[in-house]
Amino acid sequence: MFEQLGLIGCGLMGGSFALALKQAGLVKRVAGYSQSPASTERALQLGVIDDIAESASQAATGSDIVLIAVPVVATETALKAIEHLVTPQMLIMDVGSTKRAVIDAAQRALPGQIGSFVPCHPITGKEVSGVEHADANLYAGCQIILTPTESTLTIQLLKALELWRALGCRVLQMSPESHDTAFAAVSHLPHLISFALINAIAGQSQGKEFLSLAGPGFRDFSRIAASDAKIWRDIMVSNREELLAQSKIFQHHLRELERLLASGDSQALEGLIQHASQTRAHWRMTQWQD
Repeated sequence: MFEQLGLIGCGLMGGSFALALKQAGLVKRVAGYSQSPASTERALQLGVIDDIAESASQAATGSDIVLIAVPVVATETALKAIEHLVTPQMLIMDVGSTKRAVIDAAQRALPGQIGSFVPCHPITGKEVSGVEHADANLYAGCQIILTPTESTLTIQLLKALELWRALGCRVLQMSPESHDTAFAAVSHLPHLISFALINAIAGQSQGKEFLSLAGPGFRDFSRIAASDAKIWRDIMVSNREELLAQSKIFQHHLRELERLLASGDSQALEGLIQHASQTRAHWRMTQWQD
């Protein structure tokens, strides 16, 4: 059990983490800080945190575990604010969707205490943001990617592994480079495509009419387009090289489908559709079976 969680960022992800730790009996108290005083006050009212911290430094004071739950671009500022408080006994984690940029920020902000930092990416979330949507069960059953560096202390890595497993998570380890490449393909690119699709339809003169006719398939495909704009702007910018590379690969396959469609080669078109269908069906079976 941890004595105190220093929560820096009282939003959906951070608030859900605090509630999950409390529900599992893994922490005694939570001190929370957000740049928005309204968010911190709301977190206190909802029982997400026990004490309001006036700064990131105050949230970390007396904490044996600290969670950085801020946008990726704000990671360095948050870590710099607590640098003087970090000890080898303190476990520091983040929940950022990109890892190379986060680790680079941590190396600049914590040059002498980088070993206490265990970079994490929980594969979960919601389209809505804010502490009012925090859910103690958000992390239950989800996959957690850890991307430790050569400097990460073994004891802190083990603490992180045990903690996430105690919350019912499946934990994997990857290099930050492998992580960013993979998630550019399966997370960041789908968001990019979904944003582009909605804008493409809405930008047409009959866009509103087209959208009014859309059914469940469109609803499911476009769901992630409702995601928080600022959060996804930061994610995409921080992983832009990998995302652009994946976008080029996607455009190649889109152009191939367009070529077959234009030429009327229905047999070849069916073959590519069938290949996609079988790949998707197999993924569903392997990823979601009990």
